[in-house]
Amino acid sequence: MKQPNIAIVGSGLVGSLLAIYLCKRNYQVTIFDRRPDIRKIKFSGRSINLAMSVRGWNALEKAGIKKEVEDLGLPMNKRFIHVNDKDDYTQNYGKDGEAIYSISRGVLNRKMIDLAEEAGAIFKFEEKVWDINLPEAKIYTGETEKGKWQEYQFDLIFGCDGAFSRVRHKMQRRSRFNYSQDFLNTGYKELSIPAGKDGKHLIDTNSLHIWPRGKFMLIALPNLDGSFTCTLFMPHEGKNSFEELQTAESITDFWKIHFPDTLAIMPTLLEDFQNNPTSALVTTKCFPWTYWDKVALVGDSAHAIVPFYGQGMNAGFEDVYELDQIIGKLGDDNWQAIFEAYQNKRKPNADAIAELSYRNFMEMSSKTADPSFILQKKIEKKFTATYPKLWVPLYSRVTFSNKPYAEALGLGEQQEKIMSEIMTMNNIETLWDSEIVMNKIKEKAEILHGK
Repeated sequence: MKQPNIAIVGSGLVGSLLAIYLCKRNYQVTIFDRRPDIRKIKFSGRSINLAMSVRGWNALEKAGIKKEVEDLGLPMNKRFIHVNDKDDYTQNYGKDGEAIYSISRGVLNRKMIDLAEEAGAIFKFEEKVWDINLPEAKIYTGETEKGKWQEYQFDLIFGCDGAFSRVRHKMQRRSRFNYSQDFLNTGYKELSIPAGKDGKHLIDTNSLHIWPRGKFMLIALPNLDGSFTCTLFMPHEGKNSFEELQTAESITDFWKIHFPDTLAIMPTLLEDFQNNPTSALVTTKCFPWTYWDKVALVGDSAHAIVPFYGQGMNAGFEDVYELDQIIGKLGDDNWQAIFEAYQNKRKPNADAIAELSYRNFMEMSSKTADPSFILQKKIEKKFTATYPKLWVPLYSRVTFSNKPYAEALGLGEQQEKIMSEIMTMNNIETLWDSEIVMNKIKEKAEILHGK
């Protein structure tokens, strides 16, 4: 049987990983990208550091490239919360030994392109895809939208070209295609904390640092060179917004009020703030993700999410892993069946992680500094340690598990109902670690799990 000739639109993380998987099945793979080769250009200042977790590592391991990527990341086993006028404190992400890994998006993307080329994929950079003939799997590229185009014929096309996908845009023009996009009023800007004079990190290395300030927050993730990539999330307009911070004086005054402990370690604050773009945050949903047996969307092109659970890349990598599992199960002589099984399995989980990501923004920006929230987490941690089979925290279900996102969302909501009731108990502040509280949670958790 002739091996399919496959096009991937988009050379980002998901497109590169998909190429590696398909090349390992001996398919012919060509990747188109309208941008220059990221390995030859300076980074744009528009990135949020990645948080690689179990789902991402699982997909890389199945592709045989986990070891090549491991050295690019730094483990973060806890949140480090910085609160003005109070002592800093930490919240562990999971059990001892569990961590998420901070990886520079640009560094990882360069590595993934190298690995995809080694696997046999052909990259066509600075080749803009302007149109797709969906029924015939043809791609049209050219210098301009109204100029001369070149036609390419393929057997299959995968759209891995992000939240504003050209492939999906073509699919949207077909009948009965559902699509929505929802922009947060919150945007983001990349900033930085450089390494110290000794080349080491100036704040705790193995933490995701958060400065929660209600409707806005600053986060910092460590890099291998001793620096931190920081991201300021805040509203585009209104009080305490990017709109208000237009001058060096307004930026400096804002920082002195809200992030005074960072001024000494952010010497390039003004330069970074004024030179790096302010970017938008969007959630996109669509269905179907496929067209006949010819075209499929993977990653952000099918389900872009906001970054507050650190699962965008992990979810995209899991798409690729699950697609490969389905090909292995069904064989590659019926792509219609493969595509239908793929979208039906992934769509509910994509919707679930989109919802979880939005909710986690509220947790990170507001609740991490709330005494009631902190106490609730302490209670859950003690109960989990005592009855690990009865209670897995929602964060652990999402981050340190390969179980479906939809399952994590459902169980997480049930557990939150239980904890909401527990937190209303009289004198919970003094009774929180007592047998009375633990037994009450145990009783409700056993009902939840049908015991």
